[in-house]
Amino acid sequence: MKYILAIDSFKGCLSSAEAEAAVENAIREVVHDADVVCLPVSDGGEGMLDAFLSLSGGSRQKAFVHDAMMRRVEAEYGIGLDGTAFIESAASCGLTLIEPELRSPMRATSYGVGELVADAVRRGCRSFVVGLGGSAVSDAGIGMLRALTDAFADGGTMDDALNGVLGQCRFTLASDVRNPLYGPEGAACVYAPQKGSSPSDVAILDNRARRFADFSARHFGYDRSSEPGAGAAGGLGYAFMQYLGATVRSGADLLLDMAGFDSMLVGASCVITGEGRADRQTLMGKLPARVLSRARTAGVPVWLIAGSVDDASVLLESGFTRVEAVSPASMDTAEAMCPDTARANINETIKRMMI
Repeated sequence: MKYILAIDSFKGCLSSAEAEAAVENAIREVVHDADVVCLPVSDGGEGMLDAFLSLSGGSRQKAFVHDAMMRRVEAEYGIGLDGTAFIESAASCGLTLIEPELRSPMRATSYGVGELVADAVRRGCRSFVVGLGGSAVSDAGIGMLRALTDAFADGGTMDDALNGVLGQCRFTLASDVRNPLYGPEGAACVYAPQKGSSPSDVAILDNRARRFADFSARHFGYDRSSEPGAGAAGGLGYAFMQYLGATVRSGADLLLDMAGFDSMLVGASCVITGEGRADRQTLMGKLPARVLSRARTAGVPVWLIAGSVDDASVLLESGFTRVEAVSPASMDTAEAMCPDTARANINETIKRMMI
């Protein structure tokens, strides 16, 4: 029996690798000689750096940058063996870096992301993969652009920066977000409330993004604000696309391609995927949905596990063979989020599914 594990992190609880280790241990308790292939994965958010470096090889780099509140922090990024830089935007402007009482998209800035890019450029990187999940910002990437201007055209403009080494760089954005920059489905309206914005703040942020896009369109003669992914990471996706010519790819697909996932499916008995919470939004380009699409093409059944599950019938109708919540409904959320408890719940769930 060959099992392929491609499980996203249980955010705030277990990393992708930790969740997969728990599943593997459970499988081997039932099928001692099982062939288990673990693929640490990410859709571009939490765990992206670990996942991509595990596939590409390379090294971790550290840089002192600023978080979303412009406080000095040490952040990591990776440089692959081929010189590609792997950057998690959340490493510098992540929501989890900011205390809940201090979270404010009206103030939060993506400046630190630009500092990470600049550090990698100085180390010789010209190719970048940037993950856009988990940010605390809604500044349309203006902070990131300011940091790049300060780094490569101090006292000048972004145009001046692009005329130098920055203009030689190529960017791929890893993101499962398809929202435009502004409007009812834009960055501020959809995501800013989750980051601490009031309704009045949302209106101001959305208007700011619209004005910035209008200015940028007049300046460049083209407008990428309505393209899918422009609203990712509070509009950071837009800034990369509009100013740096970035392309957007599903973070999950990018990683699965790097891993040779389609080839792994040959001879597989089952794929087990998962995430912290599964519901109908799982089907909107998230990692389990991308895993399902590829595995179904190869005729391999897919099991989905999650800390909690809503809309199980919808998920089953989409093609998952099994859908299971690992946390008992009666269990307190805080207890279920304890890593040791989560491992035990995963163990029991997988063994039950295999009987």
